[in-house]
Amino acid sequence: MQATVFIATSLDGFIARENGDIDWLPAMEGPGGEDYGYHGFMETVDVLVMGRHSYEKVRTLGPWFYGKKPVVVLTSGPLDIPPDLADTVESMGGDPREIIARLHERGARHLYVDGGLTIQRFLAANAIQRIIITRIPVLIGSGIPLFGKLPRDVRLQHLQTRAWPNGLVQSQYTVMDGVPNS
Repeated sequence: MQATVFIATSLDGFIARENGDIDWLPAMEGPGGEDYGYHGFMETVDVLVMGRHSYEKVRTLGPWFYGKKPVVVLTSGPLDIPPDLADTVESMGGDPREIIARLHERGARHLYVDGGLTIQRFLAANAIQRIIITRIPVLIGSGIPLFGKLPRDVRLQHLQTRAWPNGLVQSQYTVMDGVPNS
C-alpha cells in the first residue's frame, strides 16, 4: 500500500491561517484549465484519509469536492455525515498503521493523506511513501504548519520539480524512510 501527501503550502510553510482559513490559496482553474496535476493524481487514489478539521473545512467550501471517492475522516468523536455523503464518507479512529491495515484489508492500494495533524501523525508512524508539495508564492507570516515535531529525521529523495508561469512550484519526493505497507 502506498500513502501519498498532495498538499499546498504558503512559501513560508503554512497550510492554513491560524484560524483555519485558506483564503490565500488561488482558485483551481475552470474546465480545461490547469489543475496542477491534482485530477490525474486523484485517479490513482483509492481512498482519501483526512483529519476532522480538514473534513469540516472542505464541507464549508461548497459542493462536495471528492465526488464518489471514498473518504475516511480520522476522529475519536462523533462525526456529522450528511445523508448525501453517507455512501462515501466514514469516520475511523486508531493509529496510522491500524488505519492502513483496515483499508488494505478492504482492497485499498493507494491512500491520499490530507490535513496537517493527519500528515504529521502518518509521517511520525513512518507511513508515508511520497510527498507532493505545491508552494504558493505568498507569505502569510503565521498559521498552521505542514510539518511539526517528528521523533526522527525523515530523509527525502527529490523526484521532480515543476514551475508554472503564475509562480506555483510543485516538488515531488519519495520518503526514504517510508516503510511500504503490506
